[in-house]
Amino acid sequence: MSARRTLVAGIGNVFLGDDGFGVEVVRRLGAGAPLPGGDRVEIRDIGVRGVHLAYQLLDGYGTVVLVDTLSRGLAPGTVSLVAPDAGPLETGGPPPLDGHRMGPDTVLALLATLSAGTGASAPERILVVGCEPASLAEGIGLSEPVAAAVDPAAALVREVLATGEPAPEPSWGAGRPRAAAAGAGLPRAASDRAGAGLPAPGDQA
Repeated sequence: MSARRTLVAGIGNVFLGDDGFGVEVVRRLGAGAPLPGGDRVEIRDIGVRGVHLAYQLLDGYGTVVLVDTLSRGLAPGTVSLVAPDAGPLETGGPPPLDGHRMGPDTVLALLATLSAGTGASAPERILVVGCEPASLAEGIGLSEPVAAAVDPAAALVREVLATGEPAPEPSWGAGRPRAAAAGAGLPRAASDRAGAGLPAPGDQA
């Protein structure tokens, strides 16, 4: 891992069922044993403050690990480690902002716009630890398969912090999951996450 600071940020809306996954993972990490990297690692419960996160990413971090639900057409509770596509992001105008929910892709698009406008440097490495949701309907609490995925996801974050490995998948596209939680089911349709800001499997270039 980079000798520069590392940020682990939990993203999600705890009032939309499994969308609270990222928030729960960072809470679990904060309540557990000290993280690898010690004082160089910051844990933040970002929740729905995506604009705040985009600005914070310009604060000199070497590595950023975003934790969020990620709809990829896999079984609910499946945990994946992915890296956003390395291609340039469109910066001709600001991305559409949703004060209640901004997924990693929207945050990173805004980051590109802010970086271009301010001249500040984006993090050297951005990773996403994502979990396939079972339900994003209104309500507080994670579904059974997603709740079972919290500890495996936290362990994966610790592994990344300690070793810089495993290597992530190269894009948002569906691929071999890094880990799977107990409990499987049918994947949700992409339309079930309308407004969440993440592409459906097969939509990437």
